[in-house]
Amino acid sequence: MEKYEEIERSIIKDYRKKIWHNFVKGIQEYDMIQEGDKIAVCMSGGKDSMLMAKCFQELKRHNKFNFELFFICMNPGYNEENKQKIIDNAKLLNIPITMFETDIFNRVVNITDSPCYICARMRRGYLYEKAKELGCNKIALGHHFNDVIETILMGMFYGAQMQTMMPKVKSTSHPGMELIRPLYLVREEDIISWREKNNLQFIQCACRFTEHYTNCDNKDGKSKREEMKKLIKELKKVYSNIDMNIFRSVQNVNLDTIISYQKGGKIHSFLDEYNKK
Repeated sequence: MEKYEEIERSIIKDYRKKIWHNFVKGIQEYDMIQEGDKIAVCMSGGKDSMLMAKCFQELKRHNKFNFELFFICMNPGYNEENKQKIIDNAKLLNIPITMFETDIFNRVVNITDSPCYICARMRRGYLYEKAKELGCNKIALGHHFNDVIETILMGMFYGAQMQTMMPKVKSTSHPGMELIRPLYLVREEDIISWREKNNLQFIQCACRFTEHYTNCDNKDGKSKREEMKKLIKELKKVYSNIDMNIFRSVQNVNLDTIISYQKGGKIHSFLDEYNKK
């Protein structure tokens, strides 16, 4: 049995409940894929997108309706070591990636005001353009369950707003294109476990600020997202289901107990209805 076959088997056997089941559940629950879709599976080279690609390959083998997959990898300016690591891992995992070049890292390396935000926006734009060039109508990103709950807390603590990372989003700048997040219900701890069980090593974001790291989970602890990771980890010591409750909080919003909310760019206050009663 080839190495990639062992890895594929581990997803549907050893991690059937924690990874495969939640991958399929997320796609079905949020209606992410339809007949005839052409999906650009976006590969960053990290553990999340590599696992997502393998899950998509498995889904393609067993699914009952027709859809197409294109595995694309944007090179924003990786050093040669990290670039080769992505290529080698794709070959090891039997993922037929198409890599295309950009100069994003060179363009943002000297930006001091929110470089990560600008970099992410630019990367997203390039991915949409490449997907459109390939005739795709969707791009798939590797955000997982932990990304979702961390985003909820970051919005509350640092943005003074209640929001979440949506399982799918229609693009406003690329008509007819849609973004989906198939790992939406898959926990990061299970992705890490899958990686370690199969003795795999992936890059992290590999930007100019972090490319000296070789392990994708090696953090410097300075980011707001890392602060949320640590906070949730501490809270789980007290209440093990705290992460799921955070997730469910954005599914169980009671507008009768909300002071104000936005819909379609318009702010609605509880006073709008209160004075009518």
